[in-house]
This record gives sequence, structure tokens and C-alpha cells, in this order.
Amino acid sequence: MMNIPFQMGLIIFCFTYLGMWLDEKYSNSSIFTIILSLFAVFIALYNVIRQVKNLNKED
Repeated sequence: MMNIPFQMGLIIFCFTYLGMWLDEKYSNSSIFTIILSLFAVFIALYNVIRQVKNLNKED
């Protein structure tokens, strides 16, 4: 359970950083940052739900 917040933070940070890098390289707006950060939140939430379901199965 202690790893879940760190995993969420790492996923969101990496995708947001990638979006910022893509915006600097290819775009004048922040569209890549917005899209990738929202995508990262969905991935992180999916990962949390999956881990909690696995914990409930073991109990």
C-alpha cells in the first residue's frame, strides 16, 4: 500500500514532463502537456484500482 502514491506520482510526473518536452519541441501551446497529464491520471487511477482489487482478492 505504501508504493501506490509513489507510483501515481511517478506516472503523472513522467507523462507531464514528456508533454512539456513535446510542447517545447513541436508546439507553441501546451496541448501535449494537457493531454498527456490527463492520460497519466487515468493510467494512475487504473493502476490503483487494479492493485486494490488484487489486495481484496488475497483477503
